[in-house]
Order: sequence, then C-alpha cells, then structure tokens
Amino acid sequence: MDKAFSDQLNMSLSDLLAAQTGLHFPAERWRDLARGIAAAAPAFGMPDAESCARWLLSAPLTRHQIEVLANHLTVGETYFFREKMSFEALEQHILPQLIRMRASERRLRIWSAGCCTGEEPYSVAMLLDRLIPDQQDWNITLLATDLNPAFLRKAAAGIYGEWSFRDMPDHLRQRYFKQRKDGRFEILPLIRKRVVFACLNLAEDSYPSLLTNTTAMDVILCRNVLMYFSPAWVEKIAQNFHRSLIDGGWLIVSPAETSNSLFPQFKATAFPGAVFYRKTQAAEPPADVTGFSVSPLAAVDPLDLLTPRPATLRMPEAVMPVPTQSVAAGPVASLESVSGHPANQDERAAFSRAAHACANQGKLAEAIGWCEKAIAVDKLDPATHYLLAAILQEQGENDRAAQALRRALYLDPDFVLAHFALGNLRLSQGQPREARRHFDTAQALLQTHSQDEILPESEGLTAGRLGEIIASVRRNLPHATAASG
Repeated sequence: MDKAFSDQLNMSLSDLLAAQTGLHFPAERWRDLARGIAAAAPAFGMPDAESCARWLLSAPLTRHQIEVLANHLTVGETYFFREKMSFEALEQHILPQLIRMRASERRLRIWSAGCCTGEEPYSVAMLLDRLIPDQQDWNITLLATDLNPAFLRKAAAGIYGEWSFRDMPDHLRQRYFKQRKDGRFEILPLIRKRVVFACLNLAEDSYPSLLTNTTAMDVILCRNVLMYFSPAWVEKIAQNFHRSLIDGGWLIVSPAETSNSLFPQFKATAFPGAVFYRKTQAAEPPADVTGFSVSPLAAVDPLDLLTPRPATLRMPEAVMPVPTQSVAAGPVASLESVSGHPANQDERAAFSRAAHACANQGKLAEAIGWCEKAIAVDKLDPATHYLLAAILQEQGENDRAAQALRRALYLDPDFVLAHFALGNLRLSQGQPREARRHFDTAQALLQTHSQDEILPESEGLTAGRLGEIIASVRRNLPHATAASG
C-alpha cells in the first residue's frame, strides 16, 4: 500500500481499536494499521482501505468485525517449543514441582492465552505426556484460547508444515506426528484430544469465570501476545490473569514482555534465560531459581464472587464445562417444602458465594460442600444446581453434572445457560442429537432477550455474545453431526 491514511483517520482508527479490542497502534505503526485494513477490506465487502476504515468508524465494532480485524492486524507466526529456555524452565522446574504437589489430587490446569495456531499448547501437551505417563488417572485441563477463529480452526486440525518445526527436535516430531501424503505433518490424536480450544477476547470477555473455564489455573502462558496491547490494557489483563491463577500459580510471558512495572502484583522469579511471574500474597524482588517454591493455597474469601462455568468451545467438537453434581434422590421438592423467608435466601446466597470462591481457587470438594448447603436451604433455586454442575464437570463427573443440569432445567425450563451447557456436555459425550436439541432451545430463548442484555448467572455475558458462541459451535460441528441432528 503506497499511500497511508491521513493522520486524523489513523488516530481515529487507533482510538477505536484501543477502546474496543485493546490493540495498540502508536504513530510509528500507522502504516501497519493501514496495510491491515486494506487486507481486511475484501472480507467486509469494501472497495478499498479508506472506505473500509470509515465504515468501521461509523458504529461500534461487532464481534465479527473484531475477529476479522484480528486476523489481519496480528501476526500468526509461531512454532513448536518457541523460546526454548522458557520451555526448559517449564519442563525442568515448574511442571515437576506442580506434579509433585498434585500427586494425591491428580489435578492440573494450564491455559495458553493467545494460542494462535496451536503450536504452544500442543508443545505443553507433549511435555506433559513425557512427565505424566499415567495421564488417564489425572484430571488435566489444557485450555487454549485465541480471538481469531481462523487460527483456532487450524489449531484444532493439528496439521503443520516444516516451518512450524524449525526449533523442535526430530525425535519429538517422529514420536508425536505422522507425515501426510502432501508432505505436511499431523499431530497424533493422543495429543490433539488433550487440548480444548476456545474463542476468547482478552480485552472483552469475562475472566476469570467458570463460564469460560478460566478459573483456578496453575499456569497461564501468554507469550508474544501482550505486545499488541496498550500498557493500560496490559495492566488490566495482568490483573485478570492474577485473579485467574491459584495462589502460587505461574504467569509466563515472552522475554520481550517481561516488566516488573506491568506485573507488580506478581513475584518475578529468574530461571536461566527466562523470567516467570508467580502469584503470591505480596510481590517481591526477583528471586534466583534456587529459591524456587510454590506457596500453598491461601484461605478462600467467600466474598470473592466468581461466576458460572465457562463456555468452552472445543474444535473440532465443542465442549462446554458444565455443572455436575448429584442432588438428593427422589422427586423435586414441592414449593411448600421450602421456606421463602428472606433469611433463607440470604443464607443460600452466602453459601453460593462461598462455593464460587472455593471453585475459583480450585478447591472443588469444598465448593461442592457449599453448593450442597445452599441446596439444602433452598432446593428450588436453579442457579445453585447450575453452579454445582459446573464444579462437578470440572471434576470429570459428567453424568452427575448432567443430572444437576436437568434439575436446573426442571426448575426453570427457560434457563438459557443451562440449555447451552447441557448441549455442550451432550456433544462431548457423543450425543449430537441431544446436543443440537439443547442448542436449538437456547437459540430460541435468546430471541426473547435484547442483544445487549446480560444473561442471569452469566457473569457479564450478553445474549448477543452467547448467540455468537452457539453459532460458532454449530459452524464447527462435523457435517455428519450437523446432519444427524
């Protein structure tokens, strides 16, 4: 592109993108901005870059516009085991200590935020395969999110060319990939199935949240992503990451993004060739690797409200973390059997807050206990059954989660999030017809809400955003699955 935009147009576009996406385009990057808008113009049906720019400025950006822009304004350049020293620190120090700490619980949660085309989370999955040979006995969550659906589709397919292996030992490629006839390499299902991909905008979506499966993380990797955001947005994202981690959890950024001023709430810990950030009660000066330790979970503050479980989209199949927990056997209690006295409702709300707080810290057994107390006080509150289901699914109790969701829907047939959650759960259980039925019901119920209406129990999720998520899930269903519904 020979001619850049006027300074005024560049400034307006930069302000719009910063406000609605967090993407940062200072004056020295205005030519990159204009080039990206020119590349995006055909996708929007615009004749040229300037027309496209003015059209984008005419109204607030939609989710679709943001996703298209992300595809053209960010670089999808990554490869397996990128930044080797960081992976060595992860393999030799962070993961072994976490595995020892969780030997009795056998639960581990890792989030690759801004996963691009999947090389990073798959690299972590390969590390875990070597470090935990009995993974079938563990409950491991490896969540990978990105704003760009095109990146996620490529990541879910798990097919890569030579360029993605430029820093990967040959023996690992031979162990975890099979070569295709076209010369590219496909990752083995053993590794591919261990990663759950989901669309998430770090500058827009709510996290930590049970609804996005972004709570109680042991490790968050967000490398070569924060460089795209303004300093103000980096601080906000870092605060959200801090809340998404358990105490003693780790934030890993790229060496170029390390900054004590941007991550003051973390303790910087030095490893050979890398600096990681650990969540502690108070930030301290950088420590040498010999002082490495992970603090135990601190006491949960029941006032720290959390949210219902995340809508995780797995590609090529969708998986929604759902609530799961068995409720007392027998028929649903009659309305007369539960007191509607305000004191009971206050007690139920306090128990639910405590359950949210424990779930946020990964204390699932305690969270379930608080849910059961809330249900004992008020058996007819569908939101508590929904929360219980989310926590149970995190424990891998899918059948009990489905039971709790069915109870929530018996109490409130119009509970949109419960229909969506049960649809995702059924999809993960290989029941596409049932999944499709719940998705259809959720979409029909959304028609009764305005696009910007925040849905109950969603922790900020709007009806319009949930509609987009459902549409994305259905677009990525295998054709045979879609036809079978």
